[in-house]
Amino acid sequence: MRKLILGILGIAFFATSCSSTKNTSSSDGSVSAGQAQTVRSEVMKLKGEWTISGVDYNKSFKIKPFDEGADINCFVGSAWKLIPNNYTGTYSLNGGGDCPMKTQAITFSVDKYSNVSIKKVGEGEKAKHVSAGYMLKLENPTENSFTLVQSVNADGSPMDVRYNFTRTAK
Repeated sequence: MRKLILGILGIAFFATSCSSTKNTSSSDGSVSAGQAQTVRSEVMKLKGEWTISGVDYNKSFKIKPFDEGADINCFVGSAWKLIPNNYTGTYSLNGGGDCPMKTQAITFSVDKYSNVSIKKVGEGEKAKHVSAGYMLKLENPTENSFTLVQSVNADGSPMDVRYNFTRTAK
């Protein structure tokens, strides 16, 4: 009888140890292999060269994004290059009028909730030493467009700023 019980327990243990991995996240925030693949797939859609084709926000407020000191309209038409293989890139403001001409190196990351963290990296600075950055939400990534949504404080109330990106080159 004891051998029968041990045999059944052994089979049950073997059967559960050979079952497929479930696609769930643990309470510590880690992701399963399936979730990591999905996130990686979404991030890879960002690879290439982009331009901000438009910015949607409440126009009664004056916004100067990413601490550039430049009006939000200076970002319309800006060129962005994103390299997901090493999570680096740049954005370039075109200049003209009251807009500065500037190219800024960045690092970025995307978590399993489609939150995008962007950090500006200064010349000669190592990205791992940059602690300040900007959190945006990635929406509707396709092969040719995506939107980044930034929540900002407008007179004590939250307001969303939507940066609409259009692909210019792969």
